[in-house]
Amino acid sequence: MSNWSRAADLVSSVLLLGGAMSCLNGVVGMLRLPDVFTRSYAATNPQTFGMLLLVAGVALRLRSTFDLGTLALVAFFQLLTSAVAAHLVARAAYRTGLVDECPLLYDELKDSPPK
Repeated sequence: MSNWSRAADLVSSVLLLGGAMSCLNGVVGMLRLPDVFTRSYAATNPQTFGMLLLVAGVALRLRSTFDLGTLALVAFFQLLTSAVAAHLVARAAYRTGLVDECPLLYDELKDSPPK
């Protein structure tokens, strides 16, 4: 086993551990944060960052062209869909009246009709 291979495996292990810890942090945030907006933050940002770290760790470990292409697609679609999904969940919660309006500084959706 070459030195580069050992170094790549070590960096891969660190990235996998960091990604798992970031995802765990997102789960704890989903359980402990008080309202829909902060929970949607915890559902998207730490989870997406953790997933990117996990993909990078797996890519360093596998080192196959086909596997790297598949992992790039996974990362691309995760980045594409996570923000949109969080926005739609927060907007649906707002429209159904599950959001406390007191902490909102400015409410752009207050006067607009529901669609």
